[in-house]
Amino acid sequence: MSNPCITCGACCAYFRVSFYWGQTTAHPEGTVPEELTELINHHYVAMRGTHQLNKRCIALAGEIGQNVGCTIYEQRSIPCREFEAGDERCNQARKHWGLPSLTS
Repeated sequence: MSNPCITCGACCAYFRVSFYWGQTTAHPEGTVPEELTELINHHYVAMRGTHQLNKRCIALAGEIGQNVGCTIYEQRSIPCREFEAGDERCNQARKHWGLPSLTS
């Protein structure tokens, strides 16, 4: 089976993606472009578009459930890197978007 994430994107339009600011390019070792984030508090930022009622990460390209991709895939944050296709949270987001569950 090919990677189900490339035809999904539900997680990127369902959860707030927040993480320590040091993962952004505001820090010498950060990778996530700072301009794609917004401040949550003194220590944390969120990907723009995910800290609102109708969430959709600014880095998500494409149509949910069709053909999607992360425009900063190689630079993405730790929460994005650790997200598991087919786990409970994945299936929660997929259900919200009317997509069938996956098995992990």
